[in-house]
Amino acid sequence: MQKQQSGFTLIELVIVIVILGLLAATALPRFANLTGQAEQASLQGARGAVNSASSIVHAAFLATNVAPVPLEGVDIAIVNQYPAAGSIAVAAGVSGNDYTVATVGTATTISTTNCTFTYNEATIAVGVITAPVITAIAATAGNACP
Repeated sequence: MQKQQSGFTLIELVIVIVILGLLAATALPRFANLTGQAEQASLQGARGAVNSASSIVHAAFLATNVAPVPLEGVDIAIVNQYPAAGSIAVAAGVSGNDYTVATVGTATTISTTNCTFTYNEATIAVGVITAPVITAIAATAGNACP
């Protein structure tokens, strides 16, 4: 009487483990830096929200010529027809736990652990108003922004 083989041989198991190892080694680098990319994407969204909020508040001010501009139950301070630096984070809805918001003078810096951007208030010179300047996203001091 012959015994019938059931299961896998040791060589077949080793080959499967090697193939799984190779697949894992090629897939790991694709997922290793997702946190940094997610942080940068989040800050890009916040930058877009600040840009939109600035335009919405400016349009509301031009339509009503009333300052401060009420926006979703919150009064947004106005400087040169645009949101003040101290009010832009509230107007854009980025003043939560995900971001660090710091206002110094006429500039508000919004940052995460590694990335940052700045909203600079609108200026006026010789009767001409210049729209607020929102800087590009950059790395915070001593960090790398992906």
